[in-house]
Amino acid sequence: MRNTRLRRQSFLGPGSEEILDAATVAIIGFGGGGSQIGQQLAHIGVGNFHIFDPDVFEDTNHNRLVGALFSDIKEGTSKIEIARRLIAGINPKARIHIHCCDWRERAEVLRDCDVVFGCVDSYSARAEIEVYTRRYLIPLIDVGMDVFESENRFAISGQVILSMPDQVCMRCLGFITEARLAREAEAYGAAGGRPQVIWPNGVLASSAVGLFMQLLTPWCDTEPGPIFLEYDGNSQSVSRSPVLDHLAGKKCDHFGSVNDLGDPFFHSVARSHSVFPTPQAKEERDNQDS
Repeated sequence: MRNTRLRRQSFLGPGSEEILDAATVAIIGFGGGGSQIGQQLAHIGVGNFHIFDPDVFEDTNHNRLVGALFSDIKEGTSKIEIARRLIAGINPKARIHIHCCDWRERAEVLRDCDVVFGCVDSYSARAEIEVYTRRYLIPLIDVGMDVFESENRFAISGQVILSMPDQVCMRCLGFITEARLAREAEAYGAAGGRPQVIWPNGVLASSAVGLFMQLLTPWCDTEPGPIFLEYDGNSQSVSRSPVLDHLAGKKCDHFGSVNDLGDPFFHSVARSHSVFPTPQAKEERDNQDS
C-alpha cells in the first residue's frame, strides 16, 4: 500500500516512493546546511542515511542548526545524535547510521551511497571528498556559504555544485584553486562568532535537495549535467554560474575517465542494483541481460 504520508509527492512518478526509500545518502557535516538537508530528505522519504560529524552542539551553533534544542547546549549533545533524533522524528522507519568522526575514518561506507552531500567549510575538505567520490563514481552535491566583509559592509555568498562522474569537476569550474587552498583560512568567519546564516542555508539546502530529486526520481527527464548555482544573499538570488558557458563540451582533465575509476576490490555488481547505478554498473548489467 502506498504511503499516504507521501501521496502529495505522486507527481514524482511511478515507483518514486520505493526509489527514495531504497536510496542511501551520506551527509558529511551536520551543521547549518547539513541539518536542513537531512530534515528535507527525511520529509521526502529517503530511507537510508550515513551522517558524519565529530562535533558536539555548542551555543555558537544555535543560530543555524536545525533540530537542535536549547537543552542540547548544556548537555553537550553530539551533532550526530541531533541528526538521528531529527530524522527519526520525521520518518521513524528511516535507517540512520551515525558516525561521530571525520568521514575519512569510515570512508568505506560511502561506497554504498547513491549520492553524497558535502557540507563542509574548507576548500581542502571539499577537494578530498571530491577525489573520493570520483574514485567510486558517486555523485557529489557540494553546498556552502560564507559571510565576508566588503567595502565596510558584510556580504553573503554561497554555492551548490553537482559534481558528476566523468563530467567537469570543481577544479574545472574554478571553484577549487591552488590559491584558494593556500589562503582559505584567512577570510572565513569574518562576520564574527555568530553570523546569521540560517536563511541562506535554507535556500542552498533546498536547491541541493532539488538536484537530488532530479537525479533519483523519474519526474524530471533532464540528463544530469554540470550544475553550478551561485547564491547572492544581498540580492536574495540564485543563478546559474556564467562559468558554465565557457565549459560547454569540456571534459574533465583533473580526473580520469570513468573506465579508469572504481575500486578493483569492490565488485560493481554491488552498485548495479543501486537506484542510481554508475555507468560501469549500467553497462555490466546490460551485458548480463543481453
